[in-house]
Amino acid sequence: MLNRTIACFVGAGLMACVALAAEPQTLPGENPNPVRLVRPPVAPLSAMAKLGRDVFFDTSLSSSGKMACASCHSPDHAYGPPNDGPVMPGGPALSLPGLRAVPSLTYLQRQPDFSIGPDDRENETVTLAQMADIGQTATRVQKTAQQATQSAANIVPQGGLFWDGRADTLQIQASGPLLDPREMDGGSIEVIAEKLRRAPYATKIAALFGETVLKNANLLVAEATFAIGRYQIEEPSFHPYTSKFDYWLEGKARFNDNEMRGYRLFNDPEKANCAGCHSSRVTRDGFPPLFTDTQYEALAAPRNMVLPDNKDPGYFDLGVCGPVRKDIADQTQYCGMFKTPTLRNTALRRAYFHNGVFTSLRQVMDFYNFRDTNPEKVYPLGADGKVQRYNDIPMKYHANVDVSDPPFDRHLGETPAMTDQDEADIIAFLNTLNDGYKPRE
Repeated sequence: MLNRTIACFVGAGLMACVALAAEPQTLPGENPNPVRLVRPPVAPLSAMAKLGRDVFFDTSLSSSGKMACASCHSPDHAYGPPNDGPVMPGGPALSLPGLRAVPSLTYLQRQPDFSIGPDDRENETVTLAQMADIGQTATRVQKTAQQATQSAANIVPQGGLFWDGRADTLQIQASGPLLDPREMDGGSIEVIAEKLRRAPYATKIAALFGETVLKNANLLVAEATFAIGRYQIEEPSFHPYTSKFDYWLEGKARFNDNEMRGYRLFNDPEKANCAGCHSSRVTRDGFPPLFTDTQYEALAAPRNMVLPDNKDPGYFDLGVCGPVRKDIADQTQYCGMFKTPTLRNTALRRAYFHNGVFTSLRQVMDFYNFRDTNPEKVYPLGADGKVQRYNDIPMKYHANVDVSDPPFDRHLGETPAMTDQDEADIIAFLNTLNDGYKPRE
């Protein structure tokens, strides 16, 4: 829409009016500075990706014969879990609860490798332990939307796949559930390889890699998981960028009042400060935001007593420090840290945080809002009547918990960062991150 300014001049008893230069005028809820987003190219799947699709949906690779990659990473649920529970059941009878909440497989193609500090491919001789030592004394920039560029350089764990970053490639990530006894429970590489040899798509494997690959169990399984990775990269539904937010960025959609207020609160360091970790900015190259900085945080979500492992008072899921990941367990300054997930399609989920302790976005927002000011609203009371703060992290690691980044920089009894309406507005904005929006023509 154009808004013309009319200027009138009086002279010699006459009045003349002229139209000055037209100025752009946005409608309510429009992006005043629309951009052109760079999306991944869409093309027919390669033969490798088609093979990966076959493997991704193959239930015969599991011990139950009923579980495939797609069982936990459902295409109908943004490649996240289809159930309402905190974890997905697996194993030979589909009765064993998983260790952690199932993360979405969407938007992983731009995830960097795991590193401590920004990934430096030009200096690969520096070890994780050496970077961890540097991080012990390095200055850490407070994470806010305005300081995202500076905080990206913090010497903290970042990147990788899974909640603990233990895999650097989609191929390695795919092999984990295949062998996990609580998930697909494939048994062994040899057992999985034999099933691949008998699969309807075995001829595709031979055509792509040669007949000899069928005789080498390790190579056969490696090629199958590599194909899964190619499928995730090439299949557009893993990274569609078709949310209302994406089209709003391009000037093709308008936010309603709640969504616009939520967007501003999301980016406001005096309020929710969500963008401090879940960046909402388009990259310099024009790529849509991933809504994660891929860094790791110890947020101290409450213990989820629904999980059988947590019935043992001595058991703790420490994320980067174990129990699954073991290579940097000695870096105890990171114990309790988990990777920041993308918020794209997060409103479709029914389990939040690594332990699935929250079942709604309202509960998540309450946690951020009240964890430090009113902890009794998010943590249980002990037998002594005291609030059990940080009850899913051993006392010796409580110093790892983030108390510096807003809104976690508030203190007991202070006014929470958000009102009830603020939370509702932010949730309205988060719903604009769901893919599948149809923009106006």
